[in-house]
Amino acid sequence: MEKIDSGSEQPSTPIGSTNVDVEHDNTSPNVPSFEESLQSDAVNPPNNRQKSIAWDQFVKVTVNGKLKAQCKTCNIQKNGTKHLLVHREKYIAKGQTDIRQKLLVSNSKTDLSTYVYNENDSKNALAKMVILHEYPLSIVDHVGFKNFTRTIQPLFKCPCRNTLKSDIKNVYAMEKSKVIQKIENLQGRIAITTDMWTSTNQKKGFMAITGHYIHDWCLQSKILRFVYVPCPHTSEVLIDVLIDALMEWNVDTKLSTITVDNCTTNDALIGKIKEKLQIIKLIHDGTHIHMRCAAHILNLVVKIGLEVIKGSIENVRESVVYWTATPKRVDTFESSCRQLKIPSSKKLGLDCPTRWNSTYLMLKVALMYKEVFGRLKQRDSQYKTLPSSLDWENAQEICGRLELFYNVTAIFSGTKYPTANLYFPKICEIRLELSKWNSCSNIIVQKMATQMIAKFNHYWGSIHKLIGVAAVFDPRYKMEMIEFYFQLLYPKDYVNQVSRIKSFCDDLVKEYEEKSMENSHRSGDYMGSGSTNEMDGDENLSAWDKYVKAKNRVPQLVLKTEFDRYLEEGIELESQDFDILMWWKLRETKYPILQAIARDILAIPVSTVASESAFSTSGRLISPHRSRLKPNTIEALMCAQSWLWEIINKGVQFTSDNHATIFDDYDTDSET
Repeated sequence: MEKIDSGSEQPSTPIGSTNVDVEHDNTSPNVPSFEESLQSDAVNPPNNRQKSIAWDQFVKVTVNGKLKAQCKTCNIQKNGTKHLLVHREKYIAKGQTDIRQKLLVSNSKTDLSTYVYNENDSKNALAKMVILHEYPLSIVDHVGFKNFTRTIQPLFKCPCRNTLKSDIKNVYAMEKSKVIQKIENLQGRIAITTDMWTSTNQKKGFMAITGHYIHDWCLQSKILRFVYVPCPHTSEVLIDVLIDALMEWNVDTKLSTITVDNCTTNDALIGKIKEKLQIIKLIHDGTHIHMRCAAHILNLVVKIGLEVIKGSIENVRESVVYWTATPKRVDTFESSCRQLKIPSSKKLGLDCPTRWNSTYLMLKVALMYKEVFGRLKQRDSQYKTLPSSLDWENAQEICGRLELFYNVTAIFSGTKYPTANLYFPKICEIRLELSKWNSCSNIIVQKMATQMIAKFNHYWGSIHKLIGVAAVFDPRYKMEMIEFYFQLLYPKDYVNQVSRIKSFCDDLVKEYEEKSMENSHRSGDYMGSGSTNEMDGDENLSAWDKYVKAKNRVPQLVLKTEFDRYLEEGIELESQDFDILMWWKLRETKYPILQAIARDILAIPVSTVASESAFSTSGRLISPHRSRLKPNTIEALMCAQSWLWEIINKGVQFTSDNHATIFDDYDTDSET
């Protein structure tokens, strides 16, 4: 290998370079063969000698033993830099096209059009590719990638890392302005959820702030900020971060609720945030702005219950560990399944201590192979952790009972449909189920129920009235749902409990009516003297006329409200295709005030987490190759990725492949 002159050349970046957020010079040489490209980029980087710009349009070829310059577009051969420049200018004037550059372009229709290469479009597409699929910024330094882009479009100059980062931030700024405009034009309120993320090295913390609202009667969720939170994560630090985000997006006066997890830091955070907001602009003066995360509440309830049978779970866990430790043991396990004619389609899986659902799934699968574990004990003397009959009995009891919690958590964590209206009936269903556990003949189950009910009751009192209102504004439930469950939960005091929800609904309707009247008055101010003339006319009336006029107004005061008429209507029947948002969309004329309330209440999420992470209590992680980027770059990548996927998903059916990142890879054929 030839020695590289370090005095005039910069060493190239290796293929596997670390994704550090730094500047790199990156120029693209002209198109040699594939082998020459690899050698040139990986071994002999170009020197600092400047080439004529004519070579952007030409490549070197050998004709009859002589070196010629051949045009990349029309293949004409020239000599002399001056001739090359003249020829190049002709194609620049033509937009780098000629009559042979006709391509079939397929958008919404097939058309014969002229292709014009635009480098800015290519750079923008590259930035979006990196954002969408979490490619490292260092991809622009990879030899294979640079050669690939040259073969597709020789005119494309692969940008350096800092240029790519700048392009990514431009995409972020463009998409952010669009989202801000949408939120500015919202008619209703916006609910906020917060979720803490950490980098893989656990050295940086980030707060994901997401807004949830209903636009055109479709549930929308937009990430607003993915902001770095310096340590320590005290309530004061979190308040500053959250308030700054709310002010920046101008949603501080449009808030409905803020849904957070249940740590003490967040309890203090909400109280201090209310002090910084204009409470008069909030629902019910901000009394119910704090929404606890339902998924986290259920996590805490289940966790304390599982502690009761910790020993039984540990024995099953040790058995799973033993029979999945080596390929040979896995083969032995599957062999025993075949001998006992037990299907082994579901694989044993070890649970994660911070994911209670994984414990549930581990027990559920292990129970399928109860007989297999017993046979394996006879075959392998080293197997010492066979669960006892009591362990299996406890596992059987728990799996059947935890299924309700598992399903409800998945429902609460949905993002494509309203969940606020489902919270009340589901949480009541769980409370009643725990009461049944208390009457179970199994002492272990009774003990679990006692501890789980105590934890449940600790949070039940803080499940505020808005959840009851959300159920009332579901036309399938109305007040009947409240009455049904409160009779079961409060047999002696259910009348007062029902009255409490009904009174809050009435107050809410009155609040929205007053707001609607204020808006009407503002829009009618330009009418000017109309109301003054009416008042002047009243002054000229006789006492008798004034009495008659006042008497005629009395019937208007006893008219039924929208809410009264809504409750008197029959309840909608349950159906799988019932769309609560469409139902309210079609009631604009009939219930304008109630529709406005429904739009704000039904947008409130009851969980801070999506379905795939709802069961985790350990937080969420930023991918390893992004953890070393600067916080503002990480925010641009995370937010832009969310916004771009939302746009794409409107026209593309979701599959795991089109959403895949560099961490998702597998063979699609049957070859072994």
